[in-house]
Amino acid sequence: MNNKLAIGLGALAILVLLYMININQQNSYKSTSEKLLNINKEKINKILIQSKSEAIELLKIDTTWVISGHDSLQIKTDVLGSLFEKVLNLESETVMTKNKDKWPTYNVDDSLGTHLALVDFNQNTLGYYVFGKSSTDYTRCYVRINEEDEVHLVNQNLMYFLQTRPQYWGEVQTENLPEENL
Repeated sequence: MNNKLAIGLGALAILVLLYMININQQNSYKSTSEKLLNINKEKINKILIQSKSEAIELLKIDTTWVISGHDSLQIKTDVLGSLFEKVLNLESETVMTKNKDKWPTYNVDDSLGTHLALVDFNQNTLGYYVFGKSSTDYTRCYVRINEEDEVHLVNQNLMYFLQTRPQYWGEVQTENLPEENL
C-alpha cells in the first residue's frame, strides 16, 4: 500500500512540475504591450514633423495652435486632437531590433523615417521620435526613440497623422459676412 501511495505522490509531483513548465512557456509567448511615451499633453508647446525634405511646425500661442508660416490657415482642432490621442496612447508591442545597422530595414533611419519632435514652452525637447512604415502590416508602424538603438513595433499606424502638408493641418478661415454685403 505504501508503494502505491509513493508512486501516486511521485506521479502527482511530476504532473505539477510539467504543469508549471507549461505555464512558464506559455507566458513567454504573451505580448507585453507597454506605453511608449510618457508626456503630459499640456506641456507641449511645439510640434515639429519632418519627412525627407519637407517639414512643418505647429506652434501653441497662448491657448491657440497655429501653423508656422501659414497665417491664412486655421488649425483643424479635430486633426490635432487625433494626433495627440494617437501619439500619447502609443504602445510598444515588441522590440524588433537593437541593432542600429538595421534601422533602414524598418524605415527609421534619419533619411527614410518621419521625424516627430515635441517641444515645451522653454524650447526643451520633451520627446523625439522617428517613425517608419511597416511593409507587411499597414495597421502598425515602427518607431525609434531619439538616438536609442531599439526599434519598436507599435500598436497602431501613425504615418497618416504625421503629415507635412499645411492643408492637412489647417483650413482657410471663411469669414461670415452679413447678407447685405453680398
